[in-house]
Amino acid sequence: MAIYKINNILFRFALFLVVGLAGMSCIENDIPYPHVEPLFESIVAKYQSKSAVIDASKRTVTLFFDETADIANVEISSYTLTEGATIDSSLSKIDLSVPKEVVITLYYDYRWTISAQQTVERYFSFASQVGSTTIDVPGRRVVAYISSDQDITKVKVNSIKLGGSRSVMNPNLNDVVADFSSPINVDVTEYGRTNQWTIYVEPAETSVRTDRVDAWENVAWLYGTAQEGKNNGFEYRLSSSSDWITVPTNWITHKGGSFTGRLLHLAPNTSYVARAVSDDDIANEIEFTTGAIPSVPNLSFDDWHQDGKIWNPWPASGTSFWDTGNKGTTTLGNSNSYPTTDTPSGSGYAACLETKFVGIGIVGKLAAGNIFTGQYMRTDGTNGVLNFGREFSGHPTCLKGKMKYICATISHSNNEYTHLKGQPDTASIYVALADWDNPFEIRTNPANRQLFNPNAPEIIAYGELYFGSSVDNWSDFEIPLKYNDTSRKPRYIVIVGSASKYGDFFTGGDGSCLWLDDLSLIYDY
Repeated sequence: MAIYKINNILFRFALFLVVGLAGMSCIENDIPYPHVEPLFESIVAKYQSKSAVIDASKRTVTLFFDETADIANVEISSYTLTEGATIDSSLSKIDLSVPKEVVITLYYDYRWTISAQQTVERYFSFASQVGSTTIDVPGRRVVAYISSDQDITKVKVNSIKLGGSRSVMNPNLNDVVADFSSPINVDVTEYGRTNQWTIYVEPAETSVRTDRVDAWENVAWLYGTAQEGKNNGFEYRLSSSSDWITVPTNWITHKGGSFTGRLLHLAPNTSYVARAVSDDDIANEIEFTTGAIPSVPNLSFDDWHQDGKIWNPWPASGTSFWDTGNKGTTTLGNSNSYPTTDTPSGSGYAACLETKFVGIGIVGKLAAGNIFTGQYMRTDGTNGVLNFGREFSGHPTCLKGKMKYICATISHSNNEYTHLKGQPDTASIYVALADWDNPFEIRTNPANRQLFNPNAPEIIAYGELYFGSSVDNWSDFEIPLKYNDTSRKPRYIVIVGSASKYGDFFTGGDGSCLWLDDLSLIYDY
């Protein structure tokens, strides 16, 4: 019986070999190539105004230029692709007046789009103008308004500029008295190309108007329109009061016939009424209510708990608002962002963010000490995937806090930043408000890298602080937020502290250390 079982096993094994060899004889060469998606790692063009934005997830490159550049004839100084990748076209000189599509190949083809954003200062103003000028760049139209009691056939143009700094205008209307009873066409020539603009001047319906009010928590922004040159301003009052208060002139800025008031020191959750005034004329009233001041947990960094090797900046029984890169760091070592009793007051805790090389021997990576509002989602190999931002609806004007810093020499870098080795490291603290639909996903893996971009259209306000030398003692810092738009309501807040500015690129100094404590958000000016 035992011999029968052994023979049966041998027979089945022999049959498996025969079938396997027969199958191998008809195998086609259809083994898939390795799936490594190539990307632009860097790109530099002449006359750039700031660094390019490379979005690997959307396969887009955005180049930024000032008004001296000819975006129809852009000269690319240098670019790098993923190792082994090729591109289907020459990038020595390209026309970016419209987006350009290119194909990057590494086993497979991937279509990328390169586009340009150019900042050109354009303006048109004249005597007795009411309100601001509307400049429609795609339609090449200019629309402005004149007081109804002024002669539209004799309009004194104070200033006009419709092209870049090297453009020539024909006719040149600067400092000219012109008849605008009909639209005037102007040819603007630059770099051998001519575009025609049409200028419309129309009578204004009212002499003064309160356009809108953007209410924050302790601040409100007032927008008005009136004839340039008059005594234009604002008044406001509590909804429950009949006494009007004149907005101080140093709280008001003027641009032609448009003027903006920054109303300060308001109470939160309170109703007010505002109106524009021009000499003796009074505009329409707008009622508004200020918002409640939201809270951000653990700004003092007193709440921490430890889960194995991982230090987490929230209490064990609480909900996270802040997080660190510790979940990634502890795959090769210990937490490098952790609580410390070295605080400005001598009590409680502060956040200690330490940059260090984690691994064994030369096998490992540099991990920048960091803390951020959001969540560490997962580790992708030796790279991190994070969600940036926590829900937040306020309009802070400044982030304050206390810090100190040990600045080490940059000891490690990736291929993009080898030129920084031997230089002092740089700590960074920044704050941003955004109206993303969801938290923003950060990916540090070069194959699908996606990093925070303060110039992205979803960013409402931003402020940053960098320092590249040691700060031995606890010191105060302030980071004002610069708003791109006063009317948009934030949905997320991002606050980030890092001991190494280029930590996302695994570049920094082993031993750099940033301490943070006693953060606070200010809502007034």
